[in-house]
Amino acid sequence: MDECRTTVRVRYVETDQMGVVHHSAYLAWMEVARTEYLRQHGLAYRELEESGTRMPVLQVHVQYLRPARYDDEVELLARLADSSAVRFRFEYEMVRRGDGALLCRGYTEHAATDLQGRPRRLPRDLFALIGGRS
Repeated sequence: MDECRTTVRVRYVETDQMGVVHHSAYLAWMEVARTEYLRQHGLAYRELEESGTRMPVLQVHVQYLRPARYDDEVELLARLADSSAVRFRFEYEMVRRGDGALLCRGYTEHAATDLQGRPRRLPRDLFALIGGRS
């Protein structure tokens, strides 16, 4: 399965009073991984929007397994798990680089819309570029 890997280092601002990464930071990391996936497939998200297409999040699922802490280096994995011409599902895993511990996994589901938020089909070449399957 086609996937993208990128790395983030936990910043202090991403931690809570207990010294662990706040649950909301994982959602931002999913976005980092997803936009890197698109970039590595030849399409910056900015270009997607300039073409008149947006991919709003319809659903998010996150399973927190182990805590990440300040200054941990976390590898983000994203893969396009399912797609049609109008809907997408990205899956994610977040792994601590120091010990290989799986910290979190989840998915996001998206719809393709025009700039006014109306559902639309992706242009065929764009669909193929990101690894779409009919």
